[in-house]
Parts: sequence; C-alpha cells; structure tokens
Amino acid sequence: METNNFKILLVDDEPDILEIISYSLKNADYDVYTASNGLEAIKIAKKIEPHLIILDLMMPEMDGIEACEIIRNDSKIGKTLITFLSARGEDYSQMAGFNVGADDYITKPIKPKMLLSKVKSLLRRISDDEDEIIKYDELTIDRSSYKVILKKNEISLPRKEFELLFLLASKPGKVFKREFILESIWGKDVIVGDRTIDVHIRKLREKIGDSFFKTIKGVGYKFKF
Repeated sequence: METNNFKILLVDDEPDILEIISYSLKNADYDVYTASNGLEAIKIAKKIEPHLIILDLMMPEMDGIEACEIIRNDSKIGKTLITFLSARGEDYSQMAGFNVGADDYITKPIKPKMLLSKVKSLLRRISDDEDEIIKYDELTIDRSSYKVILKKNEISLPRKEFELLFLLASKPGKVFKREFILESIWGKDVIVGDRTIDVHIRKLREKIGDSFFKTIKGVGYKFKF
C-alpha cells in the first residue's frame, strides 16, 4: 500500500489503544510506529524522525510530560509535532502538556474519524510552512525549517514559541488581541488560560530580546522593529 509519507509515532501503554488507533491511522495511509512508554518513544523518535507523535500522558518508565520535554530539547527531533492523547481532561493536565511544548491536547475517548481529522489538521501545518520567511535586518524567521537566526546566531525555540513569534512578526506594529492569539496558536477546542500567552511571550523576550515585543495592557501584544 502506498502511503502519504507522513510518519506517526503512537505512544501508549494500553495495547488495545495502540491496536485500535494504529488500525485507523494505517487505513488512512499513514506510516505508523508504536511505543509503550516515554523512554521507548524517545529512542524510536530519534531513529525514525516522525512528523507527528501522539503521546499518552500517564505511562510506566517515563510519562508523557517528561518525554515531551526531552524531545523538545533534542536538536534532532525537537521540532516534531506532538499531541497528547489522554483520558485526563483536567485543565491543569492540559496546561502541563502545553507548557512542555505540546501542539495539541486530545481527550480520550475520541471517535476514530475525529482523531483522523485532528491528525490531518496538525500535519497540514507542515505543508503550510513551506517557503515562509520573515526578515528584518539581522533577524530571520524561517517557517519552512522552524529556524530563527539573530545576528548570525541560530536560536532554538519550541514550536508554540516559534508560531507565536511568527504570528506577531508577520505584521509588525499590528496589535494582536489575546483571544485571536489563543485561537490561532492553540485552536478553538483547546482550553488554555491567558497566563499561557504571557509565559510564552516572557520566554521569547528572554531568547530574542525584550525590545521586539510590546504589551498592550488589557488587549494583547504586538511586534516592534
């Protein structure tokens, strides 16, 4: 069977979950790999460099939060799309996932068709990223490779920080409202608080420079250059 060339790593300690979701993904022509814990997931991810990792939260050996954090700090696989798929739907569990760099958080149980829709939406970002480069003098933001170069130095950013930077820098001087930022970066169906934006902006200021970002109190943020 021909595939669409997207490699997906599915990580869960429940064999039934692995079997059911793998079957759905393979039927949609994805290349599917599986792991039963965080340690195994990291090992496989480094070997195959998947386009997307679907990660359970609670697992033996190493949980999903720790695994996600390690992956995000790895230069080889750090930009991989990651979504949590967990039975834990509490706000604090979702916040923990996004704070370590997850791109999405899906709550179990979920119907196969809805999961495939989520996967397709996530992978669409890879196609949409091609040939998008923003340049301002010594700052280059390359969305096709998720690279940020400032004064000839490459700066590594987790995916959400990068997407937030790209969004703001795409229209310098424009004030982006907090509601628009949340919907654009985290999506309509994901529950995150305003604090999440503030944390990401603070990290960007530390890495890129405070002068690039302007807080509009009670409204949102804008990119200055």
